Amino acid sequence: MVARAKPGDDARWMAAAIALASRGRGLSTPNPNAGCVLVRGDVVVGRGWTQVGGRPHAEGMALGQAGDAARGACAYVTLEPCAHDSVRGMACADALIAAGVARVVAATLDPDPRTNGAGIKRLNAAGIAVTSGVLADAARAATAGWWTRATLGRPHVTLKLGLSLDGCIAMADGLSRWITGERARAHAHLLRARSDAILVGRGTYDADAPSLDVRLAGLEGRSPKRLMLTHGPAPDGWDALPSPDAIADLDGINDLLIEGGAGAASSFLAADLVDTLTLYRAPILIGGGRAALGDIGLGTLSDAHGRWRLADAQVLGQDRVEIYQRMREG
Repeated sequence: MVARAKPGDDARWMAAAIALASRGRGLSTPNPNAGCVLVRGDVVVGRGWTQVGGRPHAEGMALGQAGDAARGACAYVTLEPCAHDSVRGMACADALIAAGVARVVAATLDPDPRTNGAGIKRLNAAGIAVTSGVLADAARAATAGWWTRATLGRPHVTLKLGLSLDGCIAMADGLSRWITGERARAHAHLLRARSDAILVGRGTYDADAPSLDVRLAGLEGRSPKRLMLTHGPAPDGWDALPSPDAIADLDGINDLLIEGGAGAASSFLAADLVDTLTLYRAPILIGGGRAALGDIGLGTLSDAHGRWRLADAQVLGQDRVEIYQRMREG
């Protein structure tokens, strides 16, 4: 038997598990990018996050690292351990039971009806104490793509805009390189690396011929799938998306990033399909440039209020990034 965690330790170790979960974002589809930390006493004996393609699960990786040291440990997991059978491996709840862990702390229940609550019940039936709800909001945010797919039946959509202080995305003639500086652009490439797919409108493709690859050392292999919002055929190496609503039919895509231009951005906002706004603001004024957005379907000014919540803001060199989350009921 190993002593229970000290007060406050649950949040500390869960934060570590959430950080690990972020490593699998954009890689673990169709499975959630979960994280797991195994702690025995006050020593980490195993760490894991969902691997490329969804296997092994975070718990499986952590248990493999820990070996016999997992017996009597506390497992911190960002999502309730799965309880449903799979041809790809043992259910995580069963693996934790077999390893002899003494306690499990789960950030959230699994919304997948095959597991929802069943994993915790199975652990309890085996005599394992379970605590849930620790840093739940942060865990859901780290797994936003899969969570949105599981609850809304579509990918999580992030709209990225690089803006001047007066809300322009380009000069009047379309020139947009570069509004923001190198640090902001590197941050945007990291955003690409954490996405399953990137979408632009046909006009942006015709004007800029963007490659949409990840140009960060060591992350080049994480360049996402390329999508084009168009009613016609897409060029080689691209897939056509006829309308914003069609994202529900995208197979194997949980995190979708929209990069341009104003038409595509406005279409997704008008359809209320944007979950996260990532705005890079440069300390410049353009005046008479191209606006970031067109009509997004607002009937009155009051309709614009109460939709977005500032979730984070950082200074990146001379620029600033602001991240807003769409506020939805439930």
